[in-house]
Order: sequence, then C-alpha cells, then structure tokens
Amino acid sequence: MTKNFEEFPVYIKALDLIERTYRFLGHSSFEKEFEFDNQIKRAAFSVSNNIAEGSEYNGNRQFIKYLKIAKGSCAEVRSMMIISRRLELGNETLAEEIIVLSREISSNISNFIKYLKEHIDL
Repeated sequence: MTKNFEEFPVYIKALDLIERTYRFLGHSSFEKEFEFDNQIKRAAFSVSNNIAEGSEYNGNRQFIKYLKIAKGSCAEVRSMMIISRRLELGNETLAEEIIVLSREISSNISNFIKYLKEHIDL
C-alpha cells in the first residue's frame, strides 16, 4: 500500500460513524445503559481501528483479514441500532443515519477487499 490509512475514504467514513455514534449516545435515555453504551462504542471504534491496524501489515492477505473484522463490526453497529430502536432508546432519526452509514462503510469495505484480492502479494 502506498497510502496511509488516514487517507482511505472508508477510514474517514468510519470516523464519521464514531462521531454520529457519540451524538446518538448523548441522548438522555442512555444515562443508565452503561453496558449498551459501551458495546456500541466498542463496535464503532473497531471499524476504524481494524482498518488502521490491518493497513500497517505489509501484505494484502493480512489487511483483508482486518477489513473483514471491520466489516463485521459494521454489522454489530447496525444490530445495536436496531435493538436501540426496539427498546426506544436514543434518537430514531440518528439511529437510521448510523444504520445507513454503516451499510455504506460495509459496502466500501467489500469493494476494498475485492480490490486487494485482485492484487494479492505472492
């Protein structure tokens, strides 16, 4: 890889996901939901951190492994947003924005994985 992870559009979107997640968790309904709050944060951080960590390895195979973990974390964020809506926690509009953004990031990661697979180091 010639780019630093900070330059990847998908990494920048992952940072946006964290920001929106923190705004979502600022809702008063989360005041006593410590475990729920923590789990959403951990999943959101996992997306950006796995993109960053995987990019530092000197091979596409390793990077793909971490991108798959990041993709799984996108699904976890979506799941937590769906659960929060069912439990009537947080702002529903912001939850939907987070769901849409996490789907977009997941799709971008899939495309990134496809690209890297086509350029696997031998």
